[in-house]
Amino acid sequence: MTDLHCHSFDFEADFTSDLRCIPMAVRRKLDLAGVKLKLSHWGALAGPERQRLVQWTDDSQAIEQLRQWLLERTAAMADGPAKLLPAAVTDDWQQAEQLPALLEASCRQLQLPLPNTAWQELNELQRFALVKLSHPGHEHRNLPAALREFGLIDIE
Repeated sequence: MTDLHCHSFDFEADFTSDLRCIPMAVRRKLDLAGVKLKLSHWGALAGPERQRLVQWTDDSQAIEQLRQWLLERTAAMADGPAKLLPAAVTDDWQQAEQLPALLEASCRQLQLPLPNTAWQELNELQRFALVKLSHPGHEHRNLPAALREFGLIDIE
């Protein structure tokens, strides 16, 4: 997987074909840019604009341009402009050395064994997806599918 900035996962297939939800690759770029984009903002964007966000690269200059574009583009939307957050710099998914406690707890809750060494072998987008899918309130619906897709568990 070389193009992390525009990759979509199999577990996202049911909603990435029409881009009705924000794909993990875009969510990662939003975190890097420090922008909280609501689903209503996403829905208010035209299809070509959503596709543009999927294709938007993730180098530091492009991420800053993304931040500015989103703030300008959402300024007049019904829900108001996108919110600014601290940009991700040392988030759990950016740390390949140690399995995040939240992910470990979620896997334990679902009775899914996840070896510590497996975390280190994942790329940043895969780590991002697992951390996001393990957050409380996400219902862990896609966590087993993601773990299976990434070759970390072998269940049906």
